[in-house]
Amino acid sequence: MTIRQSVLELIGNTPMLRAQRLATGPCELFLKLESANPGGSIKDRIGLSMIEGAEKAGRIKPGAILVEGTAGNTGLGLALVAQAKGYRLILVVPDKMSREKIFNLKAMGAEVVLTRSDVAKGHPEYYQDMAERIARETPGAYFINQFGNPDNPRAHIESTGPEILEQMDGRIDAIVVGCGSSGTMTGLSQYFAKASPHTEIVLADPVGSILAQYINEGTLSTKSASWLVEGIGEDFLPPISDFSRVKKAYAISDRESFLAARELLAKEGVLAGSSTGTLLAAALKYCREQASPKRVVTLVCDTGNKYLSKLYNDYWMLDNGFLEREQHGDLRDLLLRPFAKRDTVVIGPNELLITAYTRMKLYDVSQLPVMDGNKLVGIVDESDVLLHVHADETRFRDPVSVAMISDLQMLDVRSPIESLLPVFERGHVAIVMDGEQFLGLITRIDLLNWLRRKVN
Repeated sequence: MTIRQSVLELIGNTPMLRAQRLATGPCELFLKLESANPGGSIKDRIGLSMIEGAEKAGRIKPGAILVEGTAGNTGLGLALVAQAKGYRLILVVPDKMSREKIFNLKAMGAEVVLTRSDVAKGHPEYYQDMAERIARETPGAYFINQFGNPDNPRAHIESTGPEILEQMDGRIDAIVVGCGSSGTMTGLSQYFAKASPHTEIVLADPVGSILAQYINEGTLSTKSASWLVEGIGEDFLPPISDFSRVKKAYAISDRESFLAARELLAKEGVLAGSSTGTLLAAALKYCREQASPKRVVTLVCDTGNKYLSKLYNDYWMLDNGFLEREQHGDLRDLLLRPFAKRDTVVIGPNELLITAYTRMKLYDVSQLPVMDGNKLVGIVDESDVLLHVHADETRFRDPVSVAMISDLQMLDVRSPIESLLPVFERGHVAIVMDGEQFLGLITRIDLLNWLRRKVN
C-alpha cells in the first residue's frame, strides 16, 4: 500500500461494486462508490479540479478568498481542497441542507451563509445569485461558479469516465447519472461519446425539477417545485450543461429516493445519501424495463452519514409521510412516538433532574412524561427544571418527583382533533390516554405535521 503525502491524493480511484441483492430484472447493476472519496462524495473531484484550474490560470493566488453557492456536496469538496491549500472559503447554502453537512463544513473552516431554499434563480436570496454578489462585493474574492466552470466537467472527462471504463473492462451499456451543476452528466457524456459511443446516458431527476421533462418532451418549463433530495435537480439549464447524449430521463419522487437509499443499505450494506437514492431508483426502473441483459452503472454520489437526521431517521421519515403508519381514526394517528412501542422518551420519578435535562437535550424534546412502571404520574418540562434549579444549581441532583407537575389534564384517545387547541393555548402538551393506559404525547408540531400529511 502506497503512503500518501496529502489527503488530496486520496481523491478518485474509487471502487466499483456489483449489486447482488437488488431486483435488477435481466440486467447487472454496478455501483461506483464515490462515497469512498476523502470528503465523502463525488464532488471532491470537481473541488480539486476547479481550484487547481484557477491556480493554473492565475485567477487565484496563495491566501485568496474563494466563494461558492452550493446545494449539496460541492461545498464539502471545496472545503477539503481549500483547507489543504490554505484558502479562505465562503459558502452560501440553501436552508434545506442537512445539519450534518453544515456542521462538517464549519468544522473544516468554511464560513457558511444560510439562505432560502424556496426561491428560484434571479431572486436576490437564491443561493447562487447571493454567492456571486458576495464574491463581487468582497475585495480579492474569486467566485468558483461550478455551474459555469469548465473545470467541473473536465474532472469527469479526465478521471471518473476513464476509471469507470477500465473497471468495467470497456463493456458498459448504460450509465445512470443525476444533474445539479451538470458537471458529472456533461463530463461523462463527453467522455463516453468518444471512448464508448454506444453507452447510453440516462438521467435521474427529482420530481419538481425541470430536467426530466426537458429530456423526455423537449419542453423547457419555467415552473419548478420544491424537493427534499439534496444536490441534484434544477430549475434552469446550467451554462456548462450538455444534454445532447441524454435520451431518457426518470422523474423520481422524494419518497422513492429515500426508500431506495434505505433499501441499498439494507440489501447491499452501502450507506448512501439522498441523491444516490434518486439515481438508484431510476437505475432499477431502467434495468427492469429492459428486454435483454445489459451492464448498467450508477453512482453512489456520497455517503449517507450526512443524512442520519433525515432519511435514516424513522421519525423524520414518518413526519414527512415517507413511511407508512398504522391508521386508527383517532388521536393515535398524531402520536409520533407511541409509548406502547417504547418510542416515547420518559423519565422515572426517582431519577435526577440532571438526567431529565440531559435526556431532553439528547432527544431534542422539551418535556418528559414521568412514568412509574407503566403508570403516568407526572410531566416535567424545561420550565419546571429551570424554576427548581435557577437559584441553586446543586438542585439538579434532586429527584424528578420534586419538580414535576402531577395535576395532569388528559385527553381521551377518542377526543376530536379540535380538543387539542385549548391544550396548546394553555402552553401545554396533550397527554393522550385510553382509560388508565398512557398512549403518548401530542405537541403543536405533531399536529402541524399531521395536517401537512393530509395535504400530501
